[in-house]
Amino acid sequence: MVLNHDSMKPIYIQIAEWLETEVINGNLSVDDKIYSQYQLADLLNINPATAGKGLTKLLEDDIAYKKRGLGMFVKENAREKILLKRKNETLKTIIKDLVQEADYLQVSNEELKHMIEAERTKRGSS
Repeated sequence: MVLNHDSMKPIYIQIAEWLETEVINGNLSVDDKIYSQYQLADLLNINPATAGKGLTKLLEDDIAYKKRGLGMFVKENAREKILLKRKNETLKTIIKDLVQEADYLQVSNEELKHMIEAERTKRGSS
């Protein structure tokens, strides 16, 4: 993972989102152990408190659970919760911003749809 230190998004959020993406992609499954805050700090060359904050976000979002003395683990249904959260929050925000920009640029619905379809075709998505 490469952190974007110039991003408006806080580092701890970037860490939480990266770990969520690892769950979505199947690199972390139910009951798999998640990196500790010290492993993340070492891996990403950041303060352990920042790493810990990212892990706490996963707990707050009900994506992970703690086993005292053992660390944090991926919770059951984590993938489904992440997908639902990203669709309902992240994707809606991106779409809102996209539509607003399209309106400013006077891009028609048909043009916008064509641009999205072209990008999906380029990526091999359906």
